[in-house]
Formats: sequence, structure tokens, C-alpha cells
Amino acid sequence: MALTPAGEGVTSAAEARTGERSTGPRHVAIIMDGNGRWAQRQGLPRIEGHRRGVATVRRITEHAARLGIEQLTLYCLSSENWRRPQAELSFLMHLLEQYMIEERSLLMRQKIRLAMIGRRTGIPDDTLRALDQTAELCSANDGMRLCLAINYGARGEITDAARSLARDAAAGRLDPDTIDEASFADRLDTAGMPDPDLLIRTAGEMRISNFLLWQISYAEIWVTPVAWPEFEERHLDEALAAYASRDRRFGGLTPS
Repeated sequence: MALTPAGEGVTSAAEARTGERSTGPRHVAIIMDGNGRWAQRQGLPRIEGHRRGVATVRRITEHAARLGIEQLTLYCLSSENWRRPQAELSFLMHLLEQYMIEERSLLMRQKIRLAMIGRRTGIPDDTLRALDQTAELCSANDGMRLCLAINYGARGEITDAARSLARDAAAGRLDPDTIDEASFADRLDTAGMPDPDLLIRTAGEMRISNFLLWQISYAEIWVTPVAWPEFEERHLDEALAAYASRDRRFGGLTPS
């Protein structure tokens, strides 16, 4: 897609309230799309696209950490992806477990923290164990937060949050009239995390795909035709340049 030229620093939601300005996003979220299609174009099995995609995760995570991005959230597996062939899902879970073990040295070297959002139900025990052990190992790090969305669906997340508030209200622990956007956000999987400033989608699809529906209300969206296995550091740089060129008004007017 055509990019607007890089420009001056822009204002995030938090900065709009404080008057401070920044040259880049605090939080970048990525819908990693196109692994299977990339593999098929190369005459390879779909699982080879996922294997190549893991190498991209490694490169982009390290690059984002070097750039000083506060949080990188990657859409690894949606709640709808369970409809895929079992052999492909088993391979994905194996890749995730392997990644969690093999990348511990990188995460520690870059001082990256690890978090997961999504429902744990259905994820194999061995994969969850590797995730939990890596998250614990990285818990004292003070660098970028790497958040993996696994078995995640935004509608399910919002439903779970509403159900949690309803239970507390029914039990008398919560006055329904006190529920506001902040209290609702505190019940989401992303509680305590900044909302994404920039949402990137690879492989050219113009869809949100049930990803962070609440959190991306004011995110800038950048779509590239490049499939995830071919997404490189320069593509992330292009997305950040496009973000920096945009005038983010949050419903207001740009000061003259």
C-alpha cells in the first residue's frame, strides 16, 4: 500500500491528555497473516509457512525491542483457528512450545517481558507449561513487553468481562451505576496494558478478524501486501514512518 511520508511526532491517547508528544507508538499490535498462502506460492506445505513465520517473529521482536517500543502484541492463534486441520494445529502448538524454550536467551538478553492473552482451555499442557515457565523467567525484566494472543477472540474477551462484572453486581459486590470504561477495561485480558497505537496487518487483508476490538478504538491501521514470512525489519520501519506522518486528533481538531 502507498505510504504517506514520514513527518513530525504525533500524539497518542495518553499524550493527548498530558500534552506530551512522542515520535512513535508505545504499543504495536500485529495480525500476522499469510503463512499458509506464502508456503503454497513456494510449492511448500502450509506448515513450512508457519515455520518461516516463527523466524519472522524472532526478527521483528528483536527489532521492536531495539527501537524502544513499550509493547508488541502478536496475534498467534485466534479462537476461530481451531477449525483448521488437526495436523496443522498440532504443528502450531509444537512450534509455539519450541519457540518458548529456544527464545529464552533472546528474551533475557533483550530484557523482554512475556505475557499471554486468550483462553487457556484447549491449549496443550506442554505448551502452557513452556509459556508459563518462560513468563516466570522473564518476569523481572524491565524492557519491552511481548504479548502473545493465543486462542484469543475479542468478542469472547468482551463477553467474559461483561460476565465478570455481572457476577459481582448480582452478588452485591459492585454497584452497576459505577461501571465505566475504565472498570470494564480492568476486566479485559489486557488489563494494565496500554491500548495499541498502531495495528499492522500483513498479507493485504482489510479485516480486523476479531482482534482487540475494544483496545484498538483509536489505533492507526497499516496494511501491507507482504505475507508474514517475508515481513522484514524495514517493513516495520515503514509502518512506524506512516504512523509518524498521521495527524491523530481523537475526535478533536488539530491546533492551528
